[in-house]
Amino acid sequence: MLGLKQYVLRYWETEFPSIKPDKNRAGNRVYREKDINNFKIVQKLLHEKKYTIKGARQYLKDIKKNPIPEQDSNNAQAKIDSTLDLKTLKKIKYGLTDLLDTIHKYK
Repeated sequence: MLGLKQYVLRYWETEFPSIKPDKNRAGNRVYREKDINNFKIVQKLLHEKKYTIKGARQYLKDIKKNPIPEQDSNNAQAKIDSTLDLKTLKKIKYGLTDLLDTIHKYK
């Protein structure tokens, strides 16, 4: 469904406390919708937005502190995108400011 290998899912389970699938009597993992949504968020953060494991873990922790209400779950992806875009823009701004400072030094 997510196109991820089984070992990647297992690794992410160890790295992200918010991903804790239940197990059935046979010991097989049973993923809930919440787990799958967390996997999707982690996948987007790591693969598309190039976050580190630590950064993605912190992002999920922040989301847990400020949860998205159930009725707004359709807007969840938009909220993630806007937050990530804001962080990216801030990094770019600081990088450009440093570059300008360097240029002004050599004028």
